[in-house]
Amino acid sequence: MPLLARTVTTPLSIEVRRGAVADLGELLADRRISSGGDVALVVGPGQGEKIVELCRPSLRSADVFTVAGGSVDSANKLGDQLRRRNYDAVVGIGGGKTIDTAKYAATRYGIPMVTVATSLANDGIASPVASLTHEGGKGSYGVHIPIAVLVDLDFVENGPDRQTQAGIGDAVSNLSACADWELAHQVRGEPIDGLAVTLARTGAEALVNHPGKLTDDAFLTTLAEALILGGISMSICGSSRPASGGDHEISHAIDHLHPGAASHGEQVGLGALFCTFLRGDLERFGQLARCLHRHGLSTRPGDLGLTDEQFVEAVLFAPHTRPDRYTILEHLALSADDLRTRLGDYVDALREHLD
Repeated sequence: MPLLARTVTTPLSIEVRRGAVADLGELLADRRISSGGDVALVVGPGQGEKIVELCRPSLRSADVFTVAGGSVDSANKLGDQLRRRNYDAVVGIGGGKTIDTAKYAATRYGIPMVTVATSLANDGIASPVASLTHEGGKGSYGVHIPIAVLVDLDFVENGPDRQTQAGIGDAVSNLSACADWELAHQVRGEPIDGLAVTLARTGAEALVNHPGKLTDDAFLTTLAEALILGGISMSICGSSRPASGGDHEISHAIDHLHPGAASHGEQVGLGALFCTFLRGDLERFGQLARCLHRHGLSTRPGDLGLTDEQFVEAVLFAPHTRPDRYTILEHLALSADDLRTRLGDYVDALREHLD
């Protein structure tokens, strides 16, 4: 009998709403993740005490671990602490660094992991990847996809706008990443996963076309769903292909050459916009430019604090950050002079679509 379907690993539960943190115990019990509340709550510094206070009434058997997350060392230290007791699940509560630390530690010891996101800065809230620093550099490590994902809009709303803006840039960049994947399929015969593309692109399309603002619950929900779909799309195909193309190569190059220029989301948003222009897709270019501009994200190198020459340098270096990945940057293989010309044309095109 031929294979008529495939099994797709996704979270058991996805909830995006206000008050998610306070109802965590009820969700864990209802989904049979932990009926007794024997879980490890992993929180970051800062608002950790407030979050624990909200969780305590429904999770009396929980242990709380505060991590200054973001590194392999901190994740390994957390893992060593988790070994001392049999936990039903590890619950990572906070932003990207805390969640990635919890994902890595939980995966290391085979414990189910639940994400409770208090910010929407990137697609790590549901992805099978943990981005952690190690020995001065930053690496991406394969981990288990979260068994449940909760996004508490109360905390997202009260967080810095820049975190939400970064999430917008990360989510909409999937449109460029999927276009790069399709290019690699057409030119090099690289296998492409249509389901992964569909999920990544659907979430990004919904976000690009949403008329709401950063303060609207409906818009924040759409952003959260776009980031979650991007994470699941990577789990489905077993790689970051549907969410990482030339846009991420440019961001990695900026991190390497000009560390600290901006957030990951801001950089990949600009990278996606420039790659879309290089593809000659002016309709999509205008759509992305208006979306990024409307929500206060960078559309020009200068918005990131980079000169045009520094940006050209980063785009030239970008393919070296992922030698195995074929994108519009590798396809065109533009020289420095060509890139300077294209960047000038890009700025002119921005004026036409934004002014």
